[in-house]
Amino acid sequence: QVQLLESGGGLVQAGGSLRLSCAASGRAFSSSYMAWFRQAPGKEREFVARISWGGGTTAYADSVKGRFTISRDNAKSTVYLQMNSLKLEDTAVYYCAAARPLTMVVVTTSRPFEYWGQGTQVTVSS
Repeated sequence: QVQLLESGGGLVQAGGSLRLSCAASGRAFSSSYMAWFRQAPGKEREFVARISWGGGTTAYADSVKGRFTISRDNAKSTVYLQMNSLKLEDTAVYYCAAARPLTMVVVTTSRPFEYWGQGTQVTVSS
């Protein structure tokens, strides 16, 4: 069983930055693809970014490419999402997700991700 705990959300002005963290429990972290998703009010959950086991492969939604960076520290069992140049439309609850260990993820859907955190609110104001 993997437990995920997000932190780092908050209120920020447009153009500002935030760094989200997701701390994972369990020994399988270093062999799990990790991802961030988000859900805005009245909208479906959407893919933001994912990262491979060792961090060598990443993927981003077009809407955040060039502004957000996903990274991981396997020694700390933590995945990060650095968010720069935040826009009003980035306002959402951000969720950390983990795929089953040793499962390679090549899609941007939520299906491969079995473990989810409770989410952290990010609000961007004008």
